[in-house]
Parts: sequence; structure tokens; C-alpha cells
Amino acid sequence: YYLLMVPSSAPENTEDHSRGSRKKAAILEAAQEAFFANGFIGTSMDQVAAKAAVSKQTVYKHFSDKETLFREVVTQVVRAGDGGIPQNLFLEGEGSIEDRLKSFSSSFLRGVLQPDVIKLRRLLIGEAGRFPELGRIFYELGPQRATDQLAIALGAAADRHDLMMNDPEVAAGHLLSLILSKPLDEAMLLGDGFRCTEASLLKVTDEGVRAFLGVYGSSQH
Repeated sequence: YYLLMVPSSAPENTEDHSRGSRKKAAILEAAQEAFFANGFIGTSMDQVAAKAAVSKQTVYKHFSDKETLFREVVTQVVRAGDGGIPQNLFLEGEGSIEDRLKSFSSSFLRGVLQPDVIKLRRLLIGEAGRFPELGRIFYELGPQRATDQLAIALGAAADRHDLMMNDPEVAAGHLLSLILSKPLDEAMLLGDGFRCTEASLLKVTDEGVRAFLGVYGSSQH
């Protein structure tokens, strides 16, 4: 009898899991909208439940408190804009290290300038005085993670591409600063209507990479 019941219960479990996943996704979408519109303090779990069309009990079933929900929203936004930097990024395929760095830089900059990422940065800056731990979550998942991963990728490629680096992490920070500084300031401060043009984006990344290689490229040593 038990064996006969197993097949009939499996689809139900699958359906329950699928329904739970849909509700969780709806909660995260609602929470992101609420946090962006009202800030961390101005958002309540009741508001999130209403926006997601679920009960508050369902929200707490998936997320134990508002901080946990916010952390998940941060994680989701950051990872949507940044799929990670693989260790072998500059080792596989064809092309000079300059071309590879330019390709990475333009792709990375586009991810950082996504509207949701910019909105999240603004939100975190606004809450940093009262809730520095929320900014720390973003920093660890975003800028720090990117620097760490880029440092590993640059270190792995150093011998093949004759990059002269005493400290790959410092070099990674220099490259990211060169490509991010002006476009990120503009996006953060000039409002939602501002858009970095393709031409200006490419100019920033191309010149940033050239400046980077002017210090770390083999021809300069």
C-alpha cells in the first residue's frame, strides 16, 4: 500500500514546492518595490504582504524578519547585475590583454549602472547612518566580492600577459576605480533620467584600461 501511494504523492509535493517558489518570488519583488519606494524604515512586513498578495504569515514563513528579507533583496539585485568574475576570465579565448580588459570593463560597468543597482546604492547610503550593517551586506556581496574575484583573475593571468603586480588586490581596486568613478557618480547624483551614452561608456572603459596598463603592463617596466 505504501509503495502504491508514493507516485501519487510526488506530483503534489512538486506542486507545493512550485507554489512556494512563486510566492517567495512575489514576496521578493514586492519587497524590492517597497524598499526602493519607502526606504528600510518606511517599509513594513504588512506592506510587503499586501503588495505580494499573500498573508503576513507566509512572508514570515520564508523570511524570519525584515533584515533577512532585505538581505535577500540585496543579494538578488547584486547578482542580477553581476554574475561573478571567473578565475580564468583573462586566460581563455583569443585577444590581447588590453582587449580582454576592455571587454570585461564595459560589461562590468553596464552591470553596475543598472537602474535597480543604482536605486539600491542610493537606499543604502540613505540608511547607512542608522543601519551600517545593511550597507555592509551590499559591500560584501558587491564591491568587495568583485574586487576579490578580479584580483584572483588578474593574478592568474599575470604570467601569460606579462602583468607586473606586487598585489593583485590593489591592482584590481585601481582598475575598478578607473572605470567606475565618473559614470557611477553621474548615475547616483544626476537622477533617474540620466543615462550614460554608449560612446561615453566606451571612452571611460577604454581610457581606464589604457591607464591601468600604463602602470601594470610589461611595456612600462
